[in-house]
Amino acid sequence: MKPSPSPTPSGRTLKPRSSLQALRPASPQKSPSKRIKPLTEEPPVSPKAPSLSIREQIALKRAEAKKAQTQNTPKSALDDLAGLEEALPTQKASANEDMVDLGRWSVKETIERGRSTGTVGLASRGLPCIPSALFEIHLGITPEPLKLVPEEPPITTGTADDVSASRKRGGDSNGPSWYEAQDLTVLKAWSNEILEIQPEISLFGSLKTIDLHNNKLQALPSSFADLTSLTVLDISHNSLSSLPPNIFALPSLITLNLSHNNLTSLPFFVPFSDSVNPFGRTRDPRGEWFSETITRATTVLPKLVNLDVSHNKLTAASIDHENGHLPAALTKLDLSSNPLGLSTSLIRSLSRITRLSELRCERADIGDDSFPVTLFGSGSNPFPSLSVFDLGETHVTRPAIEASFLPGTVSKTVDFDVTTEEPRPGVLRIIVGKRVIKEAWEIEAERRTKARGRHLQQTSEELNSPLVGDTSTDNSKKEAVRELWGIEAEQGLLTEGAKRRAKATAAASNATGGTPTSQSKPTRLTTDVVAKEQWELEAEQGLLTAGGRRRARAAAATAAAQQSAPSKTPNPPPESSPSPSPAPSTGSALANPQYYVTATETLTLPPSVAVQKNQHFRSFSLAIKTSPLSSSASDLALAIPTPTLPLASIVSQPFSQTLKVLVLTNRKMDSSFNLPTESDGPFLPALEELVLEGCNLGNSVLVSRSAEPGGTDASSARASEALLPLLARLFPSLRTLDLSYNALTSDALARDALTALILASADGLEPHRPGLRVLRLRGNRLAGLDGFQELAGMFKGNRDVKEWKLEELDIRDNAIGRLPVEMGLLPMDVFLVDGNIFRVPPRRVWEREGTKGLLSWLRGRVE
Repeated sequence: MKPSPSPTPSGRTLKPRSSLQALRPASPQKSPSKRIKPLTEEPPVSPKAPSLSIREQIALKRAEAKKAQTQNTPKSALDDLAGLEEALPTQKASANEDMVDLGRWSVKETIERGRSTGTVGLASRGLPCIPSALFEIHLGITPEPLKLVPEEPPITTGTADDVSASRKRGGDSNGPSWYEAQDLTVLKAWSNEILEIQPEISLFGSLKTIDLHNNKLQALPSSFADLTSLTVLDISHNSLSSLPPNIFALPSLITLNLSHNNLTSLPFFVPFSDSVNPFGRTRDPRGEWFSETITRATTVLPKLVNLDVSHNKLTAASIDHENGHLPAALTKLDLSSNPLGLSTSLIRSLSRITRLSELRCERADIGDDSFPVTLFGSGSNPFPSLSVFDLGETHVTRPAIEASFLPGTVSKTVDFDVTTEEPRPGVLRIIVGKRVIKEAWEIEAERRTKARGRHLQQTSEELNSPLVGDTSTDNSKKEAVRELWGIEAEQGLLTEGAKRRAKATAAASNATGGTPTSQSKPTRLTTDVVAKEQWELEAEQGLLTAGGRRRARAAAATAAAQQSAPSKTPNPPPESSPSPSPAPSTGSALANPQYYVTATETLTLPPSVAVQKNQHFRSFSLAIKTSPLSSSASDLALAIPTPTLPLASIVSQPFSQTLKVLVLTNRKMDSSFNLPTESDGPFLPALEELVLEGCNLGNSVLVSRSAEPGGTDASSARASEALLPLLARLFPSLRTLDLSYNALTSDALARDALTALILASADGLEPHRPGLRVLRLRGNRLAGLDGFQELAGMFKGNRDVKEWKLEELDIRDNAIGRLPVEMGLLPMDVFLVDGNIFRVPPRRVWEREGTKGLLSWLRGRVE
């Protein structure tokens, strides 16, 4: 097409050139004789406007092409040139130019389409509130302005670009007729910046799903609870501190997600109390004829199935759970990451919900004190449908759960193994401690190993039965239950160890005078097998492993050596004939030189940490690792009670009055104390050093009492007591206490507990306390030192405190975020703070000058 004639600055039109050659710019003239003469005479022209650059010309062409697409009628030359100024890049860009077109509908178009579909999705739009256009288009009303959002941003610019984009996507600005419009049932506005919701939201009476998670809501309007058709409500990841009272009377709500908020209470029964009007109505400005009828529930959330209130500020006392105020149809409840505290009453109320199948309290502040032995009464049948009870990464220990969820109390089988599969019917999976997920084949392998260990225990008793009773009545039973591998383990005469066992049995039979009489029938204590821990059985009779076979051969050799000596002596006394494999007693095990050193008066009990599994379950042994020179070391270890501190067994020994050092490192199999029943202490009057490193002890510890010396806590009830006051009461003469690598928190370091533990007693007071000199708290969960800060107040204006004897304090590898400057007032020789998260004082303060420089730096900030 030919180019349009261009107007001159004076308004006149030039003639079009006849060829494209004339459009080229004039080249510099070489001589006056080659100048081209003008075709017509023109009046003087004013100075020309600057020529267009390449960028400006491209913008001009784009503007002309865009207008040619949107307009059907041909444009005049003047109209074409009129768009030149709009196309120049020097002009101000439009408001919609910087917006990125993601290929989705605009806010207004989405709201208009909701009249046909009944669904409005406004996720990730950066909206500060629900647009007023939603109320205007769907209800024909204009909501009142919000306090937090006085001015709403525009939802559309109304430019030609928006109109063209809407037409490309098939949008229709007219929308459906009023009789074809659908009621709004789904509203999703998650991941926005919504600060407040209009009270007129209650006029959408047909809403069934509302998703407002990941916003900035601080409160909900009271009329929000008038949406009685709601079935799904998600308002998680907001800043809500309370809820409208009538929200707990919604009759159709099935799923409620309130996680990651600031809720401090759950008043379930408030809508049904006298202080709240449950029949309050929402006023409609259109008149009473348009007002909706609100029908609330008569019980607490009658259809609620899933409730998620994790990551809030809820305590057990702030949850209204007494007198059946919890939702009766609840199936899944999540209370994770909440400061629950003492939750005995809450757990007892939750156990009465018949449909509850999942209860999660992971990382919640809950301890063993919430699970007493008398948690569930006899015949109550708690948690009839519960299949998963998650107490992972809390202060709850497995012994406390086993004492509360007894087989006679709970109808289901309690399982502590975590797998990727759902629990089987009739199994209650309880997750305690750190979550370790196992495959199904691992669980089956462990189950078979335990079954073999129990069978080996029974076989061992049958092998020993001919020595004390008649065998004629047991042979049929042996033939019925034995398998091929059992017969090989019993009668494997091809091995040297089996031959020695046969010789030891024959020697013992000869020493007792021949074949035992039939009147002395074998007495098999089946209760011993039930009372023993599974790891004990596996350690005693692990004959399938190489280590187990070596122990069996060593024990047989020892028995044969003991039997050969009395056989040469004429007329040996009957009572002096030893058994083939004598079991050491608790007293003999504790007094053995392997554990008690007389020179230093030190008692070191063996650790009870389970051996880590390798890739194949046949390549390891569950027995406690001992020196190969000591053949009976494993038997001695098994004779020692399992609690972390078996004080009832220790105080009955002759060396208890002079014992100075007690080392209990890594005894975490049963984190409890077993005490005598005579008194509450003090015990071990000469004990100066106590090491409880790596025993998994928390702020409180389970305490059982044994009536017999050397007894265990298997048959006695357990009670929870604070750890530090208990140690101060039991051992008043302590000088060194090592509690490194346990689970203590800052709550354990209260001023009263530290005063009783650290400070020396005044002269003449009983019991006499010399004062603690060394306290090691490395590798715990301490977040603050408030108790030490309060004790440091004694040194303000008084540098000489006679009761203070502490010389060394180790708080390394904790989570202390602030080091109080008052710690500089404490007179200590060693103060170790490395491995914490505080940044003031800087590391160079103690790295250069040590404890003296650190305390001096802190003291300078106080004085």
